[in-house]
Amino acid sequence: MLTKQEKRIKRHRSVRAKIAGSEKRPRVCVFRSNSHIYAQIIDDVKKVTILAANDSEMKAGKKSKVELAKAVGLALAVKAGEKKITEIIFDRGGYKYHGRVKALAEGLREGGLKF
Repeated sequence: MLTKQEKRIKRHRSVRAKIAGSEKRPRVCVFRSNSHIYAQIIDDVKKVTILAANDSEMKAGKKSKVELAKAVGLALAVKAGEKKITEIIFDRGGYKYHGRVKALAEGLREGGLKF
């Protein structure tokens, strides 16, 4: 019997076998822990992280985890705009596309990124 984390890692391997970021269209990788969310823009050809953002950079205050995830997406989109990145490939990291992962993706879209 596989644990929840092992199932996620298996799904992520399956997704990563099919997608890869390039210089023109980098990959946005999402990692979600129980208390935080992280996102990176990665060029898989050069194997470098171009940009990164996480919710500890945001001023939390009384925001929920979903609101913080959306703020992370917006912040990453602003940073990407400064680097002239307009199109990305979204890698949800094996997580289901709802809740915080969906909010982060919506934040990226609101910030002007296309995927």
